[in-house]
Amino acid sequence: MTWTIAPEPPDSPAATALWRAYYTEVSDRYYLRHEGRRTDPAELDREVAAQTWDELRPPKGELLVARYSGEPAGTAGVRLLDAETAELKRVFVHESLRGKGGGQVLVRAAEDSARAFGAARLILDTRHDLVEARALYTRLGYEETAPHNDEVYAEHWFSKTLR
Repeated sequence: MTWTIAPEPPDSPAATALWRAYYTEVSDRYYLRHEGRRTDPAELDREVAAQTWDELRPPKGELLVARYSGEPAGTAGVRLLDAETAELKRVFVHESLRGKGGGQVLVRAAEDSARAFGAARLILDTRHDLVEARALYTRLGYEETAPHNDEVYAEHWFSKTLR
């Protein structure tokens, strides 16, 4: 069983299904933690439908879709913020495939994508409850930094020099 990573339009059928899985998981975690409930399916539908994902389209961005044995299994997005800085967005691997190296493969591919855009640094933000993500970023050489944005759900910020 092997991982493959390739750019894909953010509105492709595979990407759309992966967005839905991503949002279901992170929304459920958030709502269970803060409100003791799961995500309302209608709310999820509205959120997915409202996104255009233009920032993850060339020439300033890219969505990478991971496949495990040919089946869509995860995503990572990269968007160029300025001439030197790119941002890592929406790293996700289906829960059933975690522990098989997909997160690392996706992040490394995203780093290569950021370099191809000319970025010397990759930044990201994440939530406190996404402990697996924070552990992955630390393991891959990302350092926690001061906040670089004021996103409502951001609780931890990371950066990595790419050159």
